[in-house]
Amino acid sequence: MNQYVTGAVIRELREKNKMTQLQFAEMLGVSDKTVSKWETGKGYPDITLLEPIAEAFRISVTELISGNTIHNENVSANMMRSKFYVCPVCGNVIHSMGESVINCHGIQLSPLEAEESDEQHMIFIERVEDEYYVRIDHSMTKEHYISFIAAASSDTIQMVKLYPEGNAEARFKIRGVRRIFFYCNRDGLFSIDPVKGIDDRGSGYDDSQERRELEAAAKMLFG
Repeated sequence: MNQYVTGAVIRELREKNKMTQLQFAEMLGVSDKTVSKWETGKGYPDITLLEPIAEAFRISVTELISGNTIHNENVSANMMRSKFYVCPVCGNVIHSMGESVINCHGIQLSPLEAEESDEQHMIFIERVEDEYYVRIDHSMTKEHYISFIAAASSDTIQMVKLYPEGNAEARFKIRGVRRIFFYCNRDGLFSIDPVKGIDDRGSGYDDSQERRELEAAAKMLFG
């Protein structure tokens, strides 16, 4: 374990929960002097006490150790508030409907912040009957690739995991989709509104000449 609960965290949580040191100590079956030692950095709680401490503060053990309590207000389960986490060691992709404490390979992961897609991460979206066909002009080598593509609506998330040497493409049911996300293992998370800009069929992107010109430009940029 490369992190451990600190006295400052215990004190902050105890005061936040409006407990005295004595009240907190009685919940754990220890003395108030013991709690005082923890809070002044003169000792640490035994590992067997981590779960009872977390229960007393109504948080998880992970939150207790990280010192990062989560106040998740996403009670409506709105998928547009989705958070994506990617482990830099194994490439594991974790999706959450709101703030979470996520650890993988001993690393506490931070939620990715999506940027608007750019010329180096050019995305092409077509409507094919009741689906979006999404294609990204991007290398798919073992060193540089698109890891996943996801489509979010208010009540659903559709995700396709991609792999090196495969194709950077996916199909999603159109119903309610308001945002397309994709992740580049080197440059991070990107997103785009599928009905705006060059990705909007109604705005002329489906004009075959324009599409050919855009695709030719992308090939010149990315090879």
